[in-house]
Amino acid sequence: MTEAANINIRYGRTPDRNINIDDTVLINQYRHGDSGAMERLILKYQNRIYNVILKICADPEDAAELTQETFVKIIENIHKFEGRSRFYTWAFRVAVNLTLNYCQRNAKLRLSSLDVETNQYSSQEKQVLKEFLSDDSSPDPAVVAQNEELCSMAIKALMKLDDAQKAVIVLRDIEGMNYAQIADVLNIELGTVRSRLSRARGRLRKILEASLL
Repeated sequence: MTEAANINIRYGRTPDRNINIDDTVLINQYRHGDSGAMERLILKYQNRIYNVILKICADPEDAAELTQETFVKIIENIHKFEGRSRFYTWAFRVAVNLTLNYCQRNAKLRLSSLDVETNQYSSQEKQVLKEFLSDDSSPDPAVVAQNEELCSMAIKALMKLDDAQKAVIVLRDIEGMNYAQIADVLNIELGTVRSRLSRARGRLRKILEASLL
């Protein structure tokens, strides 16, 4: 418990050369008393988990606290990890569940950051969001992606989705998880992933198209 409470997450820290050790090996090393193995796991996933949480809750300070809490939960419950899914899927499940529960308890967070700075997102992520406009009646995504104002609109549109819809879009279209992994993370059926993603993309497209009028 003391170890969990003393987690020190430093975002942007450069991973060491041992970061590519298999997660299962690191977990076994940690279970046998190597605390450095857990530090390497945290270093390996902290930025990805932080970025996913940030895109759901839209507040950097809250995202940092929730990331810290995620790894506390992981350390406290690592004995329950049975390897039925990949460690990172299990870790993302902890992170997303904590974030969604937090947002539900704090309704004021919803849509609280419509002025999120565009530079918090990579050009690749912006391009992914623009591709939701890629149907016959919409502008060319390549043209849209070149317009910084429209990029900002897309980020704001993502923030207008409800938390569950934001989560499924972030996991699929930004984090790159497949449907089975998303179902595992969100603890929902595969069909629910497909339908929720379809609804989320449709709503996001409508928000973006309305912004272009």
